[in-house]
Amino acid sequence: MSNAISQKKPDTSSLLFGDGTPRKAAATALIVGTLLTAINHGDTILSGQFPSLLKILLTYCVPYCVTTWGAATGKIAQAERQFRDQNTAAQYNGHAS
Repeated sequence: MSNAISQKKPDTSSLLFGDGTPRKAAATALIVGTLLTAINHGDTILSGQFPSLLKILLTYCVPYCVTTWGAATGKIAQAERQFRDQNTAAQYNGHAS
């Protein structure tokens, strides 16, 4: 039973860095950040000026964080489903004997 409980709460490190999450988040940030930069700052860039570096960095950071958050919450939901399924199976097996 303690094994099932440990599966319910994955550690923060595995939530944020496991299963290729940083690589996937970086790819998403690159694509979405570039599109948002073009949409939000394209006219400024085309006029020969450069927008605030902070704004550009945030434009890439936001999709990275959103992708990471989505992956982490998905992993938590998956762990909770597995925990629930294990408990259901254990209860069923306990009543069957």
